[in-house]
Amino acid sequence: MLMRRKIRYFLRLVPGRQHFGMYRFLPFFFLLGGAMEWFMINVRLGEETFYDVYRRKRSERQYEQRMEAR
Repeated sequence: MLMRRKIRYFLRLVPGRQHFGMYRFLPFFFLLGGAMEWFMINVRLGEETFYDVYRRKRSERQYEQRMEAR
């Protein structure tokens, strides 16, 4: 119960409750999404970024589709 009160207290500290309602949190989620996108593009885990893996998998699928079409 104590944790729930702390969370509620911190959520009430965010300004704009009366005017924007629940949408007052939208800028935080926008920034969080932007930070996550930047992390996926620029941070290398091992030797690859997320988009390196995505591009490789996409090209592998295209190659397999071409081989099946022949």
